[in-house]
Order: sequence, then structure tokens, then C-alpha cells
Amino acid sequence: MCRGSGLSELGMAGASDGSRDCWETERGGGGSRGVPGVPQLGVLVDEGDVLPGALRLMRELRPSWELARVKTKLFTDGITNKLVACYTDEDMADAVLVRIYGRKTELFVDRETELWNFQVLRAHGCAPDLYCTFQNGFCYEFLPGIALGPDHVRDPCIYRLVAQEMARVHAIHANGSLPKPILWQKLHEYLTLVKMDLSPKVPNSSLHQDVPSLEMLENELAWMKDTLSQLGSPVVLCHNDLLCKNIIYNRAQEHVRFIDYEYTGYNYQAFDIGNHFNEFAGVKEMDYSLYPSKETQLQWLHSYLQAYKQLTQGDPGVSVSEKELEALYVQVNKFSLASHFLWACWGLIQDKYSTIDFNFLRYAKLRFRQYYKMKPLVTALQIPK
Repeated sequence: MCRGSGLSELGMAGASDGSRDCWETERGGGGSRGVPGVPQLGVLVDEGDVLPGALRLMRELRPSWELARVKTKLFTDGITNKLVACYTDEDMADAVLVRIYGRKTELFVDRETELWNFQVLRAHGCAPDLYCTFQNGFCYEFLPGIALGPDHVRDPCIYRLVAQEMARVHAIHANGSLPKPILWQKLHEYLTLVKMDLSPKVPNSSLHQDVPSLEMLENELAWMKDTLSQLGSPVVLCHNDLLCKNIIYNRAQEHVRFIDYEYTGYNYQAFDIGNHFNEFAGVKEMDYSLYPSKETQLQWLHSYLQAYKQLTQGDPGVSVSEKELEALYVQVNKFSLASHFLWACWGLIQDKYSTIDFNFLRYAKLRFRQYYKMKPLVTALQIPK
């Protein structure tokens, strides 16, 4: 189960590195202008009956395919979008993934930015090929792989790969002039949606007894912004939604790739890592006893810092000091609070609008509960002088 499109037994991994940096700052304002080099098809895929629209897309993308032979596989892990693979060969060697945006997801996902970030990651060898966009989604490359679960991300052999891949993403544009982190803007947007659309529901004590009041939520957001923004965590290009199923492990090549870039954007380094650590608990049946121990975190963070410093400083012989490691540990665990808060608000919004079969309200309540449980513990942590 994942917030993105979701791939369970099969996944995708990034193809070969691209040499062109396709992030162009002069994107202009206004409406969607599409992504250079990516076809825009005037097809609308019915969320309730995907096959006819998917076949229209294949007619354009795979004209050599005999449509009568096209098979489809619907992935059911996602709780934001619908995802279907179209293919003709049983090994799915040339399968095309068709992602259909979920209902009202434009409220919290900037689709144009998502596509630009997709291309940025592709240009740096961190994402697959993007084949086309259509009216309510896009198509992209599919490659076999294993989508990770909570057991995998605790395996040192795998989590070192995850840490190194996150460092690779974070190193993109790390030495340039970066925009402000998106965290506070997103949190304000989500809280505004909660206030506007859900305020009539929230006072219902029998249904929302574990949901904090709007006043409490506003106070917590103000406290987080004041506290976390002072921690000195650098702003980098972040995935921002690195749950287990968004990580694809290629056994043969011994590497991982991240998928689903709906929430990708410039953000605090420590938020991306803390958010990932929270996801050790899973999504469908969350178990926060699986949150990584300090020992595991320090090993993970050491792999990350070593890779990040090598990539950003160009020195393969860099070392990681105990002070650097402890400072990042404190930052990460403090920012994990913002992760709980953000996805709890997201869950309240999805509870109102989503047509996907998932208990979003229960999810939101559990994230709020964990936020308040962890707040006194992480507040006590101090960055070494």
C-alpha cells in the first residue's frame, strides 16, 4: 500500500543516465505548458473503466502492437492514483505504465511540477523514461524489480543502497542557488484545506475524537515552523514521500530506484530522511515499533553522509565525524514530527474526496497520535555544540 500509484511484486528502475540537465528555471507562470520533448495526448481515461482509454494511448505509443493482444495489469497498492500496466509479452519486457490521477488530487499535487521533477530525476539517471502525458495522467517506462516492504528497509545490505540513492537525489543541484523549502507552504495549504472543507465534520466527537482541534493544529504548525527552521538542515531536492513501496530494488544490478514523484521538491534534507524513517512502520497496518533504533539510524545516516559528501565535494576519501552524525540524527528525528503532521492532514483531506478503498480517517488519527507521542521525546534532543 502506498500513497502513490503503487507497485507490489513488480516495479520499475531507472534507465541509463541522461547527460542533459532538463531543469529550466524560466518555466513561466500561469497554466500547464507541458514538458519539453514529452508528447501531450488528448485522451481522457475513465477512472472507473480504464481499458478503453489505455488502449487509445497504446495506439499512439505502441503503434506496432496488435490491440487485441494487449494485456493489462491493475496495481492496487496505491491510495492516491490508479495505475495499470499495458503489455503484450508475458515477461512484460516492454510494458507501459498508465497512471490515472485520483479524484481531487490536484488540491494537493501540482501536476506540472511533478512532471518537471520527473524529467529532472530522469536526466540524472534517477527515474525511468516519461513517454507522454494525457488529460488526466501520464505514461512511463516499466522495468521489473521488487518493491520494498518493512522487512527489506531494515536489512543493512538494502538500506545502505537506499541511503546512497537518497544522497544521489539530494546532490542534484546541491551546489546551486536553491528555492525555499516547500514544507511550510505545503503544510499551510493542507491545513487551509482542512479548515475550509472539513471544519463542519471535525466537531463530530464520535467520529473525530482523536483529531486535534483546528486551533491546536494551527498552534502546532506555528511551533514547528519556529523550531525546525532553526535547526540548520540544508535545502536539497527531496523525494518527500519515500515509503517502502516507492523504492524498487534491482537484485541483479544491486541498486535501488525511487518511484512516484508527486511530492518531490526542494525541502529540508532532514525532513526527507525523517519521513522515510517514519515509513518503516508501513502504511496499511502501521506498526511504530518498527521505527529504526538509534543504532540503525546512525548506520543508515553514516552511509548517507559519506555518499552525500563524496557527491557534493568530489572527494572519494571524505570522512564522517561523530559530531556530524549526531547532528543529523537530531535534525532527522525532530523533522519526523513534521512528516507525521503533514500526512495526518493529508489523510483528513483524502477522507473527504478520495474514491479509493482505504480508511484515510484512521490513518490520519494514527499519524496525529504518533506526532504527540514523539514530540516530547524528540524535543529533548540537542544538537551537539
